[in-house]
Amino acid sequence: MPDDPSLERRLSVSGHLARLEESRQVPGSWTLTVDGTPQSHVELDRPDWLGFEYVRRIGHAIDLVRPEGEAITAVHLGGGALTLPRYVAATRPGSRQQVVELESDLVDLVREHLPLPRGAQVRVRHGDAREVLAKLPAGLDGAVDLAVVDIFSGARTPAHVTSVEFYELLERRLAPHGIATANVADGAGLAFARSQAATLSQVFEHVAITADASMLKGRRFGNVVMYASHAELPFAGLPRRLASDPAPARLVEGEELRRFIAGAPAVTDATAVPSPPPARSVFLKR
Repeated sequence: MPDDPSLERRLSVSGHLARLEESRQVPGSWTLTVDGTPQSHVELDRPDWLGFEYVRRIGHAIDLVRPEGEAITAVHLGGGALTLPRYVAATRPGSRQQVVELESDLVDLVREHLPLPRGAQVRVRHGDAREVLAKLPAGLDGAVDLAVVDIFSGARTPAHVTSVEFYELLERRLAPHGIATANVADGAGLAFARSQAATLSQVFEHVAITADASMLKGRRFGNVVMYASHAELPFAGLPRRLASDPAPARLVEGEELRRFIAGAPAVTDATAVPSPPPARSVFLKR
């Protein structure tokens, strides 16, 4: 397929280059990259299929937060190619969704080439995730079934959306049974992921994480998905789902999670730092 300049956009806030790429083998299968970092994957004809490993793990929380097919209220901090809002709309018709995205140019690029399904009740709000979160309508206080934190500037999560203070803003939006999920990128040693698990544990009563075995041993750079709630997480069936995924993963909770945290400090606004950068080789095409 020849290069199409309309598939690229220089983002005005960050200066990063966003690009949409369609698979040569599977028409309708698209990947969004930002400065070469894969950010989202969309199957236009199959919005209920999730391609990226970590996105599938967030998708499991979407499946389990309420009875199957029941509409939910969801807040997505970080828009990407709107993969998860599409998934919620496809699997839970009638759901109300809010998406917060800093880069208006990115939203325009995605909507131009990968429009949302007709009937999807998705409102996109533009601005910094933390600032917009604090200003969401009061009607969302205590009403959000599922919140997704998937915020990246290029390949790194900004420091100001990793702290106790940030998660306290999110916590007040959740329904009593609501689940907050966070995509945490980290590398060898997992110091950042451990501190994020400690941070969530300071704000929420119940916390669990999931990743593949090599990630949990701190052997490589990748994604750890975290789940948090004031209610007991409805995850009795999650280990089976994770084990049967194309890229199997483990659920870590309870005493095992406490050993994973191993005294790592909770992050505050005063101590917060961005997530570590990946090595340049991580996203090279083979």
